[in-house]
Amino acid sequence: MRLGRLRDYLYDGVLPPDQSSFENRLAIVEERIQRALSQLGRSRSDLTLVAVSKKFSSENILIAYRSGLRHFGENYVQEFAEKRPQLGELPDATYHLIGHLQSNKAKVATELFNVIQTVDSPKLLRRLDDFARQAAKTVEAFIEVKLSDEPSKTGVGAQGIPAILEGAASCSNVQLNGLMTIPPFSDNPEDSRPYFRELAALAKQFKLPKLSMGMSADFGIAIEEGATAIRVGTALFGKRPRPAASASAQ
Repeated sequence: MRLGRLRDYLYDGVLPPDQSSFENRLAIVEERIQRALSQLGRSRSDLTLVAVSKKFSSENILIAYRSGLRHFGENYVQEFAEKRPQLGELPDATYHLIGHLQSNKAKVATELFNVIQTVDSPKLLRRLDDFARQAAKTVEAFIEVKLSDEPSKTGVGAQGIPAILEGAASCSNVQLNGLMTIPPFSDNPEDSRPYFRELAALAKQFKLPKLSMGMSADFGIAIEEGATAIRVGTALFGKRPRPAASASAQ
């Protein structure tokens, strides 16, 4: 993808990266995390904060890295493929794909990401394992579970989890460790609780140790329901304004 194409993806053209502003937002997020964990007697080391950098430039990721974050989430394979070379080698950085993954992009996703949180079929899992084996790397995976009837949501229903787990048993280069979900949007964070609780029950049923759930508005509820990873974008990087019209549209 050329730089001109990249600009079509990025929302932050009018939001120049700022280290101090990011650190202030991170401090607020960390305070919310600590408050939720302390109520449960859980340790901070129990929870992974994934900074969702979709639609933000590589410079924003570097600011987050310099602020101490090490886990970064992206929604689009093509967008991150353009940003990744600009990041260079960041020791201990872990990149998560948290957006829907089409099977035809599995090879590139395997090369770019350390964690794929959106496995939704045995076929996709096998392709990831094949490509990871070819690349001589190990990829961590989560099953994306669809717990609502929203047409716009992706993922597999709870009834599809056993087939993916059965496929995972024969994978040598993909480690399937958990479940992930996105509840329906609501202005009330409490509305997410039943979905988080259901995902936690499924993880317990299938003996999976990790739960990726909760975003900027509702991650406190997710932590209360057992999240081991939360995906936070707006609360860290700020709001994403609408992208400018692309040159091709003008």
